Amino acid sequence: MQILSLPHIERKNELAGNLHGKGMMIAQACLSNILELPSQLPFSASLVFEQSYGEIDGDSASLAIFCVLVSALAELPLPQHIAVTGSIDQFGLVHAVGGVNDKIEGFFTICQRRGLTGKQGVIIPATTIQQLSLSDEVVSAVKNGEFFIFPVEDIYQTCELIFQRDLLEEENKIYEDRKMPISRLIQRRIDFRAEPPKKGLLNFFR
Repeated sequence: MQILSLPHIERKNELAGNLHGKGMMIAQACLSNILELPSQLPFSASLVFEQSYGEIDGDSASLAIFCVLVSALAELPLPQHIAVTGSIDQFGLVHAVGGVNDKIEGFFTICQRRGLTGKQGVIIPATTIQQLSLSDEVVSAVKNGEFFIFPVEDIYQTCELIFQRDLLEEENKIYEDRKMPISRLIQRRIDFRAEPPKKGLLNFFR
């Protein structure tokens, strides 16, 4: 069941390679499988990397793409102080990607120039922990609690870090409105969009 129409603008304009396109499809399939929604979503979405004019490829953005889809569907803002890298499979497990050290140090440099707040950090696949070989500056900032590295194993841990909410509703758990699980937020929005428009006086004469 296809629950979401997701045209990829980069792919359509031949600015994205096959591996990146595969990552897009996996992120979409993962969302479909995890949420187990009973009906087709009344939405369509487009994904584009703004101000990007060169070719892109690889699946290391598929975890980030999943988070973007969740953010849009649940209408939850994405925090700008956390960077994300990692590939995912259709079951929501996070897999290793290349260039993790460069990605961490690159985001750290940006945060350092803008001022470290003690909240910034990077989400990485837990399987890449043994590959880390970071600069002394980054290591020192992590030790001092000025910068964080968050290793994750799946999308559930990722969503909890980014949105401070459960992705799926847990049985026998009572949720406050401000901590409502993401799946319930998405289902509520689907139900609202699926409702037929109310007939008003103007509609009566049409």
